[in-house]
Amino acid sequence: MKSYLVDAFTDVIFKGNPAAVVIMDHWLPDEILQKIAIENGVAETAFTVKEGSSYKLRWFTHTCEIELCGHATLATAFVLMNYYEFEADVITFQTLGGEVKVAKTIDGYELEFPSFELNQVEVTKAMEDSISAPIQEAYLGRDLLCVVDSPKVIASLQPDFDKIASLDGVLLNVTARGKNYDCVSRTFTPKHGVLEDQVCGSGHCHIVPYWSNKLSKKNIVAFQASQRTGVLYGRYEGSKTYLAGKAVLYSTSEISL
Repeated sequence: MKSYLVDAFTDVIFKGNPAAVVIMDHWLPDEILQKIAIENGVAETAFTVKEGSSYKLRWFTHTCEIELCGHATLATAFVLMNYYEFEADVITFQTLGGEVKVAKTIDGYELEFPSFELNQVEVTKAMEDSISAPIQEAYLGRDLLCVVDSPKVIASLQPDFDKIASLDGVLLNVTARGKNYDCVSRTFTPKHGVLEDQVCGSGHCHIVPYWSNKLSKKNIVAFQASQRTGVLYGRYEGSKTYLAGKAVLYSTSEISL
């Protein structure tokens, strides 16, 4: 089986979010998929099989299968469009999180993802203790979204991952209004066995809608202030959030079982 390692939401190797992409003719047992994901050693491994006119797509972390993953979807579309589906302008994926489409654009690839409804919740001491920073607002969708004062606060966060794992929501997204970008964010994911997601697509299905409403603008340029960094170009369309970005191939390998 062919396996590719792709850096997503960047056009520079060693930046963005790395994802492994495994192209298969048929599905292997889930136990084997999980072991491959562990062996790959990156946050997410995407497995895809063509079924009819679309592809079925699944994502595994070191510990479990997940329902939605942005950067590994971008990485998979990049691989398919550049090495398999040369004439394709759109790839349709069937996933646990529903149908997801990725379109080729002039500057990269645009993902069509569901938006998560945000419900404002009370800021608690447990939230603030988990990141060692004051929080201005908090919202709960699939994830917990916390808004802080500035990009400087984002850069200086001191996450306590055990405390983060005890909070509501699947992931913890912490965001602030940016200066060179519309917003700056970091995403923490201990419940998925990954401490910090370097560039989180699904997290921005909370972040982009929030800042779109806050700034009264449809298009949001988002900077993920992780160690590797990455840039996402978001567009909020109500029930859908569109996330565009670039990708670059790091390596190609053959998996021998």
